[in-house]
Amino acid sequence: MFRSLTVLLLALVFTLTAGAHPVAQGRLELEVTADKAVLKFDVSAEEVITGTTFGQGAGPAKTTAEMWASYGPYLLAHVQLSSGGERLAGRVVAVKPPARPDAKFSAAELESVRAHYELHYTLPAGARSLRLVEDCLVEIPFAPGVSWTASYVLRVSLPGQAPRDGLLLESRQPLDFTWDPQAAASTAPVVVSKAGLWADYFRHGLHHILSGWDHLLFVTALALATASLWELIKVVTAFTIAHTLTLLLSVYDLVRLPASVVEPIIALSIVVVALQNALAPQQSRGGLRLGVAFAFGLFHGLGFAGGLLEAMSSLPAGALGHALAAFSLGVEAGHQVVVIPVFLAAAFLRRRTRETTLTLPLRWGSALIALGGCFYLVAALKG
Repeated sequence: MFRSLTVLLLALVFTLTAGAHPVAQGRLELEVTADKAVLKFDVSAEEVITGTTFGQGAGPAKTTAEMWASYGPYLLAHVQLSSGGERLAGRVVAVKPPARPDAKFSAAELESVRAHYELHYTLPAGARSLRLVEDCLVEIPFAPGVSWTASYVLRVSLPGQAPRDGLLLESRQPLDFTWDPQAAASTAPVVVSKAGLWADYFRHGLHHILSGWDHLLFVTALALATASLWELIKVVTAFTIAHTLTLLLSVYDLVRLPASVVEPIIALSIVVVALQNALAPQQSRGGLRLGVAFAFGLFHGLGFAGGLLEAMSSLPAGALGHALAAFSLGVEAGHQVVVIPVFLAAAFLRRRTRETTLTLPLRWGSALIALGGCFYLVAALKG
């Protein structure tokens, strides 16, 4: 069992790319009139570079201008609008690169630098329904068993209906819309139902954490060193309170730090906790460990925000609060999916090996996690 775990962790360390989250997050507006549907995308440079470099059918761009332009056809191929079961024909009508289109952006800037694309689709006469689905980036591998994905915070304007904010469009999760062409126009914006917001953003938080290898390595290191369920609850709670606090503060623009600072500290947190487990196990429990979990949790909260801040910036304040709460709960559910099995497996191995201080899972598991943290630290510093 332990040998299999070792092989798996080593495979992850040496196959992950420099990014820690394979989720590109953007904004999207869908505007429907009597004869056409318009999609307006606001996407990150990370999404454009990933799609045009590794995406299916994408050839290497010769210039940066070609790179920005080529993502328009990629979106057209990977975002489908259909009405009455028939896929609609579309075209790219506008491409707006970032303000510095020829710049070489650092890894820390890739989520905040944005490009804009506009796609037009012709509606059949009398159309009164649409289905929207996307599979952007999903053909691109990130790690063993994990692919890139793209998600979009959506604003929808349909004939005769008030604009709706807060929908979440995710890979291969279709959204369906209907309207009455004869309905009187309504212009007062509304927000999607609370139940819809909670379901969408809970699922988004869960996926975000389960594909965020840096955060998973950190909570795994925390779980390995706990000797009792009560100790596990305390350390995870300290981490939870800290990252939830800074996530909320950053989204409401009260605390912001550049990714060039946050990402290396997150990577360093993995190394520090894992080495503390392996080299000073007596210090990996109690008040000191709670303080370490809380302190580094503050930076992990800023890391959770990432492109989420850009994507959710257009949401009304009320909807934003619900979306953040649901996202945070999804993140916590993802943590529990990891820490509980790790805790149980470590306890089982401790009993089998009959070691009391430097146990087998704590020593070697933490050494492998430290190796993974060093990988991320080097990548973050190079970025």
